[in-house]
Amino acid sequence: MRIEVTADVFRLAQVFTISRGSRTEAKVLTVRLSEGGVTGWGECVPYARYDETLESVTAQIEGLEGEITHDSLYDLLPAGAARNAVDCALWDLEAKRAGKRVWDLIGLPAPKPQITAYTLSLDDPEKMQAQAAENAFRPLLKIKLGTPDDMPRLEAVRAGAPQSTIIIDANEGWSAEVYSDLAPHLLRLGVKLVEQPLPAGDDEALVGMDRPVPVCADESAHDTASLPDLKGKYDMVNIKIDKTGGLTEALRLRQAALAKGYDVFVGCMVGSSLAMAPATLVAQGVSFVDLDGPLLLGEDRKTPLVFDENGVHPPAPELWG
Repeated sequence: MRIEVTADVFRLAQVFTISRGSRTEAKVLTVRLSEGGVTGWGECVPYARYDETLESVTAQIEGLEGEITHDSLYDLLPAGAARNAVDCALWDLEAKRAGKRVWDLIGLPAPKPQITAYTLSLDDPEKMQAQAAENAFRPLLKIKLGTPDDMPRLEAVRAGAPQSTIIIDANEGWSAEVYSDLAPHLLRLGVKLVEQPLPAGDDEALVGMDRPVPVCADESAHDTASLPDLKGKYDMVNIKIDKTGGLTEALRLRQAALAKGYDVFVGCMVGSSLAMAPATLVAQGVSFVDLDGPLLLGEDRKTPLVFDENGVHPPAPELWG
């Protein structure tokens, strides 16, 4: 089996800001696995928060030796971006060989469109209100917050989009005190979910804390092995295939999280339609979906995912799977 790794850059439609910084482009890795004249591909987004770079993830992938299967990848690579791209490329390769869709190979029902959140970049309240008003037609808006001065931003977004359901991602940016102060206001303003309010290393403070709005683990939840440490802190788990290390583990994590009584949120890094395509399978029937990466781009893959009033559609075979 031949492995090819290329770095690709996709221009964003506008500057995208979270509590950790801003970006104007999405830098991704595209992995192609070729064997017997057939090529499958996948995409990953190396993430600095998890000590990943384009160079380090490329080295991990190019260093693979031996037979590559979904099971062997667990021994060859840790959970993360490198394993994700290879696992998804392998599923695409297998689907093309079999002349079947991936969900048929896995034994899943054919996926249906799912309503996805649209993310508003962190900005001053006036600009966030304008963003909200421009996107008030969308049923689900996600707000990037994570500073001690977030209340005016939240009020502004609610004023700009009075009918939309709102979820919040603090990206580890709050302290326990800030979260406690904001929590009653989140409920008052109709917020349905708050993601990762505290840093992953300091989330023990959530144990026993009043959580009037469900709290979702993001940076604290990676793969199935991370589930035990979430007990008593979180109500929901954000599954991202770049964190789990591929579609295979993402499906396992979804099953395990639901079995333990957690609700499930399926999210993404900022990448192209190729990065989102496998996650549409994980997103079936979960509580919240945030696969809006392609909506934030100014350019995309040749055959992009379809987004319409019904949500994000499963990928066409020309894209993946």
